[in-house]
Amino acid sequence: MTISTVGVVGAGIMGGGIAQVCASHGYPVVVVEIDRDRLDHGLKIVHDRLARDAERGRLTQERHERALRRLEGSTEMASLAGADLVIEAVSEDLPVKRRIFDELGDISNADAILASNTSSLSLSELAAASNRPANVIGLHFFNPPTALRLVEVITSGSTAPKTIESAMAFCDSIDRLTVRVKDTPGFIVNRLLVPFIFDAIRMAESGTATAEDIDQASKVGLNHSMGPLATADLIGLDTLVQISDSMFEEYGEPRFKAPTLLRRMVSLGQLGRKSGGGFFDYSSQQGG
Repeated sequence: MTISTVGVVGAGIMGGGIAQVCASHGYPVVVVEIDRDRLDHGLKIVHDRLARDAERGRLTQERHERALRRLEGSTEMASLAGADLVIEAVSEDLPVKRRIFDELGDISNADAILASNTSSLSLSELAAASNRPANVIGLHFFNPPTALRLVEVITSGSTAPKTIESAMAFCDSIDRLTVRVKDTPGFIVNRLLVPFIFDAIRMAESGTATAEDIDQASKVGLNHSMGPLATADLIGLDTLVQISDSMFEEYGEPRFKAPTLLRRMVSLGQLGRKSGGGFFDYSSQQGG
């Protein structure tokens, strides 16, 4: 099917970024959040990013204004009824995602593609919850979606070929680089990345080296643009725990088990960039 309009569930870091990418590439986008405060906050961040892009010459003023006109917000799931593609981008909480897909299955038009931005959870369970499994696919964008072009395209045994074809064409249209992967926890990137991050956390926990030195060694010695602990802060330490729980439950391998230090930091509200502090301090960046 041809995708003309896009819906996004969630106006957080990922949902807002995905909405911005879609609007910047010509798609009318409806963003849904559970309340007006979260919706307004998420859309303000998108508007501010678009304004900065225009100021820095990354967008012409005309494209900036067009992108703004294409963005619409709502607190009602029913407003997604006319979307050709709906991308769910809420936290890695399987019961919450199931409820969303159950509702989307009821309100969306018969041909609509229902996609999840999940980074680790079972796509098959979400497909079953929708009662239209042939239309369900995973489109895992990376943080921040406005800068990172990769999208993992995840298919379950029930995903219809026409759903895959349309989703791939959509990703091409928004200038994303795609990789295909079957429905397995962690998919490609997180299955490789999470144990790497956890090893770095365990090094810091044991006092083998400081967080600064661990990240510096990774950047210079491995030619990584960002160290594993700064990456953990960017992902969100609470999100990492959620990813870990789903992967450890599936694979049962110790390398996927969240380190004690990580869980302790989350319990103390140290979630990374979004809370102002994690393995590094971001308090001076808050409020911007």
